[in-house]
Amino acid sequence: MRNIRVNEYEDVPQIVMASGNDYADGTILPSHSHKRGQCLYAITGVLTVNTDLGSWVVPPRRALWIPNGVHHEVHMRGMTKTRSVYISPEAAKVAGLWDYCAVINVSPLLHELLSVAVDIPVEYELEGRDDYLMRLMIKEIAMMPELPLNAPLPQEPRLAALCLEILKAPTLDRDLDEIAKQVGMSRRNFTRIFRLQTGMSFSHWRQQACLLNALMRMELGQSITHVAIELGYSSSSAFTAAFKRSLGAAPSLYVQRRHPL
Repeated sequence: MRNIRVNEYEDVPQIVMASGNDYADGTILPSHSHKRGQCLYAITGVLTVNTDLGSWVVPPRRALWIPNGVHHEVHMRGMTKTRSVYISPEAAKVAGLWDYCAVINVSPLLHELLSVAVDIPVEYELEGRDDYLMRLMIKEIAMMPELPLNAPLPQEPRLAALCLEILKAPTLDRDLDEIAKQVGMSRRNFTRIFRLQTGMSFSHWRQQACLLNALMRMELGQSITHVAIELGYSSSSAFTAAFKRSLGAAPSLYVQRRHPL
């Protein structure tokens, strides 16, 4: 596995470059950006990635696409093993890759390609075997389904600060009138601006924040019942119903979906 200084190689003619890293629990990568789009793959551990536009949770065996130029901060939960590929903006555009951050599924083929890519030289031979593998990897990334594992951030400073606070310790317990008062807004103005800037109601957003937090906790071994109670759900069944409605599967099935190593 190769750990390279990515920014030193971003101007090479090769359209893809790769790197692998291992991180201790609690590691934080301060906000930074790249000239190339990044596909950040979590083999183990759980990643939380924050930008000015939102927060994304990346469970094991999923990946996050980050377009070039987007400043992002990465938090590692658990012993974390990552693989990253960096794709030139031109190649990303041709492939139809997202122009926004997106959590994606990782197929067994993409897992193998990402695993192999870290051992390919940065300046590999163009039109050779390594070049073909890298190009195949771009096509496979573009085919991956997007997963609803993010919470967008409003741009209004008071609301953005509130959301960042909630994301640290989300709960359903607090009353909406109390929350609106905290930021100095009427309930009506709060809900109107929040929906306008995030595309969802505050209640929906808060539930999404809770579910993302729950997914991270369950991936790290906490029980469904414990997580449900901590987040303010009336019961584990109520939590399970909300999780399935939002993320498309019961939490026990969602967390257990793994591809073999």
